[in-house]
Amino acid sequence: MSPDTDKAARRRSGEEPVELTQSSRQDRKRLRKAAHKQVVDLTVGKASARYVRVTPMKARRVVNLVRGMDADDAITTLKFAPQRAALPARKVLQSAIYSLTDKRDQAGLDTDRDGLYVAEAYVDEGPTMKRFRPRAKGRADRILKRTSHITMVVRQATDAEVKPRRLPGLGKSGQPARQRAMKKGRTR
Repeated sequence: MSPDTDKAARRRSGEEPVELTQSSRQDRKRLRKAAHKQVVDLTVGKASARYVRVTPMKARRVVNLVRGMDADDAITTLKFAPQRAALPARKVLQSAIYSLTDKRDQAGLDTDRDGLYVAEAYVDEGPTMKRFRPRAKGRADRILKRTSHITMVVRQATDAEVKPRRLPGLGKSGQPARQRAMKKGRTR
């Protein structure tokens, strides 16, 4: 056996390392990059607003109203909610909806606005700004200006997931609690 054929046989068996050419290195690099790319989910749109100058407790009151609702109903609810946190929450929800529709448009898919619902909605606490206010006898009181991070996830409902999403305060029958109680004769 000649030294050249012996070398080729060892390469095939894996004993001797193969020298990479420039093109094979680039191919491996491309494959590595492709393996690290995230798979884009075309049924989910996510948006968040950070450092919103509303206390997290007050923002959670508003966000809890719309969790699980249809997207259009949630926007309407936030539009007419009197709380100050309703405006940034509505903007985040609209941004999540636009994010989902944009992703689906880029993929060449249509988006059914009726099938969208608020899958997740939560408020995290942001950094607190500390300020001081002068008080009597040379003392100082601390003022805490709290911030919050509002996050909403909108999902396209599949046929298996479609279930009636009720407005808050409605029971299984779809009637407000007061009307159900009146029917049963439980009111004063």
